Amino acid sequence: MPDNPRNSPVSLLPRPVEVTTDGSEGLVLDTDTRISADQAAGPTLTWLRRELGTATGLPLCVGHEQDARIRLSVDPTAGLGEEGYRLIVDAEGAIVVGHDPAGVFYGAQTLRQLLPVDAYRDAPVGEATGRWRLPSVRVTDSPRFRWRGAMLDIARHFQPKREILRFIDLLAMHKLNVLHLHLTDDQGWRVEIRRYPKLTEKGSWRTESQVGASRPPVFDGRPHGGFLTQDDVREIVAYAAERHITVVPEIDVPGHSQAAIHAYPELGEVGEIPVGTRWGIFDEVLAVTDHVIEFYKNVFDELIELFPSPYIHVGGDECPKTQWKNSESAQRRIREEGLADEDELQSWFIRQLDAHLTERGRRLLGWDEILEGGLAPGATVLSWRGEEGGVAAARSGHDVVMAPTATSYLDYRQSESPDEPVPVGTLLRVEDVYAGDPVPADLTEREAEHVLGAQVNLWTEHIDTPRRLDYMVFPRLSAFAEKVWSTNERDYAEFEPRLLHHLGRLDAAGVEYRPMDGPRPWHGRPGVQGWG
Repeated sequence: MPDNPRNSPVSLLPRPVEVTTDGSEGLVLDTDTRISADQAAGPTLTWLRRELGTATGLPLCVGHEQDARIRLSVDPTAGLGEEGYRLIVDAEGAIVVGHDPAGVFYGAQTLRQLLPVDAYRDAPVGEATGRWRLPSVRVTDSPRFRWRGAMLDIARHFQPKREILRFIDLLAMHKLNVLHLHLTDDQGWRVEIRRYPKLTEKGSWRTESQVGASRPPVFDGRPHGGFLTQDDVREIVAYAAERHITVVPEIDVPGHSQAAIHAYPELGEVGEIPVGTRWGIFDEVLAVTDHVIEFYKNVFDELIELFPSPYIHVGGDECPKTQWKNSESAQRRIREEGLADEDELQSWFIRQLDAHLTERGRRLLGWDEILEGGLAPGATVLSWRGEEGGVAAARSGHDVVMAPTATSYLDYRQSESPDEPVPVGTLLRVEDVYAGDPVPADLTEREAEHVLGAQVNLWTEHIDTPRRLDYMVFPRLSAFAEKVWSTNERDYAEFEPRLLHHLGRLDAAGVEYRPMDGPRPWHGRPGVQGWG
């Protein structure tokens, strides 16, 4: 019969397409339990043995198919669809069949969820005998969207490699498959570019940081900086790929570029400027000279070597036109290219990068401001200022990723309580994240085919520690994961009991999420760095 998560030990998140249980005895894992996999499923076998072996203390030795109790395989003819899987557990064993290697991995994630929550610990905390039981169950599942992502801003407050790897594990736990890394902004340049070493030598550090969102601004007086070396990036990309996550890099142009201009003043319109210390939108933008275009083509060429992602994000958001209006070189470019105004000048700038990336087999991705002045031919739009940009792009035949602020900005406050440690933005509760649909209602069925999926965004102006990051991301990310994975009709009343059970997994994994019943105690005033 169909499983009811309210009264069943099977409490899975995100909710699979189909779950059935018959109440019969399941499979007990013990010291004799062996695992097998075909060649295509081999990486998942390695992952599963490492994760479950660490938590349970069981050897989980590799066996042959005939003597293995857990068997993993890839079968593209099984009728499961891309990233789909089937998981069958009974007293004889557990079988995971995936349409592709990603499907096997997601099936293994579901298998892990069937175990007690201590399966998410990094060492055994009790006796293994008889404790690790998989319930009898049959799961058939595949995702609703192919783009299920999260953006992590490491430009405002840098997150070192170890935290990014941990974040990747948490994305994988929720069957998300895109990590969008925001690598540069006014307040810091966070990735090594060997051709231009000053980008990190000078552009990765700022003298201090604004605290909170008060006006006039208050500053902490502490230098802040850091960056990823190219070897760090290679490690992150490989680690993510093992978990079927694509890392999409973002280099923000032509606005949000103060750190780059500080490192190489000839990139800007007004000479040398400091790395930004305040949050917000500023007039300093890149010049539109041939030198600047060539500089960024070279930057993106190095990124292409580091990131195999088919998509490269170029920003394009929040670019004031004040300096271009007063710039002799910008006005000359407008005349020479026959452009109508500064909006078309930004479009021209983005088109240069679009052509460059297209020649190299990649696709340009940008925030919805790249629609202004005309959209580059190969561009994909990330719609954040509501749904309008996504609707316009889809109707013009361009692919879209939806991330409207009202349902997708995890840096926004989670209640109206004065005790919220990050009281910025508009209210965005767990149920608000869960309720918003990634496909705008205004799109026709054919236009909706251009919606690749959705992502949540985590801007880090006010998130300066991993503990605060956990608090702002979870459990809202768990609600988002179900929204972009599950094809079932959503019902928050049905979802919440499963989420409450899932919090036990987050506890075991060491995630310091925000409690469902309100903010955790904190000391000091909202916005003070060092909370946690």
